[in-house]
Amino acid sequence: MKTTRLHSLPEAMRIELKEARKSRGWSQAELGRRAGLPQMHISGIESGKIVPRYDTLLDLVRVVDRDLLLVPRALVPAVQAVIHDHRNPEGSRYADEGEQPLYATDARHDED
Repeated sequence: MKTTRLHSLPEAMRIELKEARKSRGWSQAELGRRAGLPQMHISGIESGKIVPRYDTLLDLVRVVDRDLLLVPRALVPAVQAVIHDHRNPEGSRYADEGEQPLYATDARHDED
C-alpha cells in the first residue's frame, strides 16, 4: 500500500481547530503559548500552509479539549451524526418527529 503525504490538514479539521480556539477567546498566540508553538506556526496550520507532525497535532487538539480517534470507516456516519446532534440539540433531525436516536439520553427518565 502506497502512502501519500498530506499537503495540508483536511479543511474540516483546520476549521474545527480554529473554531475551538476562537470559542475560548484565544488568539493564535495564546494557543501557541499553551501548545508550545510560535504564533506563526499556528497561523500556518490554520491556513493549511503547514502540516503538523502527529505529536504536534495531538498537543493542539488536546489543548482545545478535543481528541483524535481512530474510527472504523463503517462507523464514521454514526459518529458524525452523534457529533452533529451534540452540537445542535434543538436542530436535531429527530426533533420534529418526537423521536430520538438510540444513543440519546432521555431527560424525562433522568428526572424520575
